[in-house]
Amino acid sequence: MLPETPNGASPDGHTWYPATRVQQGMWVLDRDALLRPTQLVPTVVEFTGPVDHEVLVSSVRKALARHPSLRARFRLDIKRRRVEYHTDGPPAEPGLRDATAEGWSEDDVDHRVRTLSGAPFDLGRDAPARAEIIRLGPERTLLVLNVHHIVFDGVSRGMLLDEIRSLYRAGLDGVEPEPSDPPHPATVTAERTPEEIEEQVADVVGRLRGAPPEVRLPFTRTPCEGEESLLGATLATALDEETTEKAMAVAAQEGCTPFMVGVALLAGTLARTGSQRDFLIAFAWPGRDDPATADVIGMFMTTVVLRVTVGPDDTWRDLLSGVRVSGMEAFVDSDVPLDAVSAALNPDRNALWPPLSPVLVNLDEAPRSLELTPDVTGRLRPLDPMFVKYDLAMFVRLEDTAGGRRLALSLDYPVNVFGHTDVSRFLHDLRRSAAGLATSPENPVLEESVRPTAAPADLDDPAARLELVRSVWSEVLGTDEFADDVSFFEAGGDSLLLVLLVERLGQVSGREVRTMDLFRSPTVSGQAELIAGAAASAAGSAGGDR
Repeated sequence: MLPETPNGASPDGHTWYPATRVQQGMWVLDRDALLRPTQLVPTVVEFTGPVDHEVLVSSVRKALARHPSLRARFRLDIKRRRVEYHTDGPPAEPGLRDATAEGWSEDDVDHRVRTLSGAPFDLGRDAPARAEIIRLGPERTLLVLNVHHIVFDGVSRGMLLDEIRSLYRAGLDGVEPEPSDPPHPATVTAERTPEEIEEQVADVVGRLRGAPPEVRLPFTRTPCEGEESLLGATLATALDEETTEKAMAVAAQEGCTPFMVGVALLAGTLARTGSQRDFLIAFAWPGRDDPATADVIGMFMTTVVLRVTVGPDDTWRDLLSGVRVSGMEAFVDSDVPLDAVSAALNPDRNALWPPLSPVLVNLDEAPRSLELTPDVTGRLRPLDPMFVKYDLAMFVRLEDTAGGRRLALSLDYPVNVFGHTDVSRFLHDLRRSAAGLATSPENPVLEESVRPTAAPADLDDPAARLELVRSVWSEVLGTDEFADDVSFFEAGGDSLLLVLLVERLGQVSGREVRTMDLFRSPTVSGQAELIAGAAASAAGSAGGDR
């Protein structure tokens, strides 16, 4: 059944459509100043090569204008008690800035990107998408996109970037493409009756009841001082090819996907590092089961919760099998409104977000690169700032490398709540769990508790720091064929490997290293000096590690 739509236009000249339950929830979240930044989906692509900026601006303009969702405006209809939207407003106009001509420094560029990525939308007046192209030099260009989550999900981002690339290539060839009009999101959104929803909610509640809604993380929680913030950071690691191959072979025998492996590793590691054995874990479901949504940019994603238990004698195989069953049950009920489930299981809860579980696991399928043309390649830049909704969000990615597949794991966490050292140690614990799953799948998960590793050695000698950075580069890149003055990306690195480099440098040096710092100091020699600077900064502060 399609959602109700008015007969013709309303007196204001617009045709209004009812928002989905998920969109209505996001509209409510957007009213909260603290949570508003978490509802944005920014994307920053840095292109290397000769870009025709006028053609790129035109391509972005056409893409933003083509899709109804990207022209939407929202309002609250008090009489009908619903959030609704129209899609006949004007699209956003992409901007073009020349950082070189305007005399911008790298800090000025970073500030501009942060502003574009973090500025909120007025959903009643603004198109929920903005874009700007920034010329950094003859061979460097930034594309900064920001879209509100209320009309945009991960699948939509890939579709929009692909469309911009296709329009750009056609523009270079002097071809005016004639793409078909995409379906309106309201025509592919099915609504169910209250009775159908109530029956499904009862089934889900029965399956999840009894599990604690909190997840006790093995981190020291820092008391919030001053204004609360949802600023986040990322730490990442990747298993070697041999461990990945063994782990995925065990998973295949149990019928498990990489996502399920990630859930098992997280639940198993939490059980090994604490006393909790029963977990509720959230994940994002794309919500595109209907083939009609394949070409629609919109917000179809839903949040689903699965339950994972770790018994005293459960082996890694048992845990994988249990995760598979729980996952399949959750997939079947992926269209159940989580707010209704949360209200039934935890009626005293008064927080807006996250619903039911503070821990999330997702399969990371975001594009790492975008080839605009054979001569112009793009890579995604890490977000700065990054905002998080969960106490801990783990992303799982299966990467193809020259030596085989590598299972990559990354952790997003709130920096004002948890410290870098605690999260880094937990990432080590995840690696040890992965080794256990890969090499000893018949062993009990809880047979050996995970312990933190020893503190890193002191590195006051400049030569030792250089050797340390070289060794980490060799480990991350899988080669030692690079010079001390060559950029990490020129040596074969990418955005994912950069995050891994940040983690490994922090682990082996014992000094805090930030992703954006490595962007500014992309060479071995520069990063060796960066570690020295971090040491001096730490020595000058009175607090020490949080």
